[in-house]
Amino acid sequence: MNRDEPTLRPHPVVVEEMLDKFALQQLLVTYCHGIDRQDLQLVRSLYHDDAIDDHSPMFYGGPDEYVAWLPSILSKWSATAHIIHNTLFLVHGDHAEGESVLTAYHRTADDTREVIAHGRYIDQFNKREGVWRFYRRSLTLDWMEERLVPAQEGPGIADGVAMGQPSAADPCYQRLPLFAAQRLL
Repeated sequence: MNRDEPTLRPHPVVVEEMLDKFALQQLLVTYCHGIDRQDLQLVRSLYHDDAIDDHSPMFYGGPDEYVAWLPSILSKWSATAHIIHNTLFLVHGDHAEGESVLTAYHRTADDTREVIAHGRYIDQFNKREGVWRFYRRSLTLDWMEERLVPAQEGPGIADGVAMGQPSAADPCYQRLPLFAAQRLL
C-alpha cells in the first residue's frame, strides 16, 4: 500500500489525519444540531456553494435550494433528533469521503406517531481555505420504523423538565451563552 493513499485498513495515523477526521466529525454533528434546532443558516454554512445534497426522491439540488426546501419538510414534525453513530472517513489531501451511520427520529406535528429512519449519509467533503465542508451529500435508507405514540395519562416523567424546541427558543440557547452567540438569525 502506498502510504499516501487513504485506507480503511489499520495503519500508522499522523496528527494531520486525526485533525481532519475530527473536523469532519464536527461537521456531521453540527449538521444534526442545525437540522434539529432548525438553524438553517448554520446548516447552509456547512456546504460549499457548489455542493449538491441528494435526499432523493424528496430533494436533489444545491445548498441554497436545500435550505429553502427544509422548512416544508421540517414543518411536518414537532421534534426531530438526528444521531450519528459509526463514522468512517478516507482523507486524501483536501478531499475526503465518509460513510456515517444515522438514526433520524421524527415525531409527527400532531404528536401521534414516531417515524424513525435508520440509514447512512454517504458524503464527499472538500477542504478549502483550511475549512472542511460538504461537497456531495446523499442519504441512503437502510430501514424505517413507524409507531404510535402512546397516550399519557396523569403526570409524566418529563413534567417540569425543559423541553427541546426546533428553534432559537431551545434551552441550549438559553443556558449556553456561547451557543446563543452562534445562533444565526
